[in-house]
Amino acid sequence: MHADEARPRAELSVVVPIYNEAQNLRPLLERLSPVLESCARSFEIVFVDDGSSDESIDILRKAHDLDPRVRLVSFSRNFGKEIAIAAGLDHACGEAVVIMDADLQHPPEMIRAFVDKWREGYKNVYGQRIDRSADSAMRRALTQRFYHLFARLGETELPAGAGDFRLLDAQAVNALRTMRERARFSKGLYAWIGFSSAGVPFDVAERHAGQSKFSYRKLTHFALDGLMSFTTAPLRIWTYVGLATSALALALAFFFLLRTLILGVDVPGYASLIVSITFFAGVQLLSLGILGEYVGRIFSEVKGRPLYLVAERLGLDEHDDGARRRAPSDPATPRPYVA
Repeated sequence: MHADEARPRAELSVVVPIYNEAQNLRPLLERLSPVLESCARSFEIVFVDDGSSDESIDILRKAHDLDPRVRLVSFSRNFGKEIAIAAGLDHACGEAVVIMDADLQHPPEMIRAFVDKWREGYKNVYGQRIDRSADSAMRRALTQRFYHLFARLGETELPAGAGDFRLLDAQAVNALRTMRERARFSKGLYAWIGFSSAGVPFDVAERHAGQSKFSYRKLTHFALDGLMSFTTAPLRIWTYVGLATSALALALAFFFLLRTLILGVDVPGYASLIVSITFFAGVQLLSLGILGEYVGRIFSEVKGRPLYLVAERLGLDEHDDGARRRAPSDPATPRPYVA
């Protein structure tokens, strides 16, 4: 089936966001296609190219010529993995949708277990990582600290070990399509929508080729997006800090008043004055910085720009996206702009 033919609905769609994954695409398809043929009546594989600069798109064009069930959405530039996942969900038409990475750290064979759980009635089936030895010790430690902090501050509970590797029923996918926020933390969104969920344990494999595209700087930004998308605790904290500081200032004023009345006027210390000014200036700047993080995200949202721009589609036409399957009366779900 080509783009100019009617596109039937598949039983299973697989969404794969990619960015410079040319070395992994052929091995992925060699393992993924037989798995899908064994567990689904019909299927499609929707690759979302996030502005790759290698041969990824050429490889997928050839794969599409050999098997039209391989489809491609190519962005006009790099928009980030979270946006690529959203675009994949927009374009997937399956009764259920699997999200996975292209580097083979998500074993394609696990999809059979996902489908079995889905057929039991679960609508949100996630891969539950039981081994993170593929990550560095520092990354494991930082990840653990983030999830511990999110559990304490976040307004949504994240299942232990859950990531992007999962199967979502069409009902859950439709719920996610209504969420057009730009500072996206997909793991939080998967948990927020609810629906009956089940975890399937798996070991994270080594990358087949290449290196992770997530630097520590990007991971830090991603962690901030996650925290600030699902909690206002950082803003509330500074209310309590302000109250505590005010109480301390009143207590010190009362102390110095009594001291002056009893002992007379004392010569103020230069060092203590400088330390106090510096400390409270730092507190104010930190609180303004946190406030600025929230304001910056509000600024990005109110501009109303599209989540992504599409430069090319294979196996899909310009109207073949999730927007046509959303309720037309829903003003909160604008169609992505078609380049």
